[in-house]
Amino acid sequence: MTTVSSADHTRRDFLYVATGAVGAVGAAAVLVPLISQMNPDASTIAAGAPIQVDLSPIADGQIIKVFWRSKPVFIFHRTKHDIELAQKVDVNSLPDPVPDSERVQKGHEQWLVVIGICTHLGCIPLPHQGEFDGWFCPCHGSQYDSAGRIRKGPAPKNLYLPPYKFVSDTKIQIG
Repeated sequence: MTTVSSADHTRRDFLYVATGAVGAVGAAAVLVPLISQMNPDASTIAAGAPIQVDLSPIADGQIIKVFWRSKPVFIFHRTKHDIELAQKVDVNSLPDPVPDSERVQKGHEQWLVVIGICTHLGCIPLPHQGEFDGWFCPCHGSQYDSAGRIRKGPAPKNLYLPPYKFVSDTKIQIG
């Protein structure tokens, strides 16, 4: 009858554990690049993958700029005063007549999301500028109000609205 000392079990157990650990590290080294290569590359993301924006740090009256599809998108946290001014405008007096209610989502009137490219020749307008405290395009003088509607200048259309939805009260998804 042969007996095995407990020291042999300890060495054998160590070899099993060490072999398993090396195998797990090797499998992870192979799987991580394999899985990460399945994610979309930067050009695909820039070409239109949706982005999410957290609205909670944006103060009343502040306009931030994010990029979606390589275009600047302005997110404006409008004050009550901005909303009242935009709603009081006679829509029939506008070059591109659209009421404020069609430029924002119901229940979230304080948030205006527009593509920040002038509809005249594609310049990027400056926020909180011009006679209407909206956007002013320094290239040719187009002026937009707090709803992104053209009020004065050569631009033929209002600032375009990107497709977006509210994921929660403090987060939107653009695209």
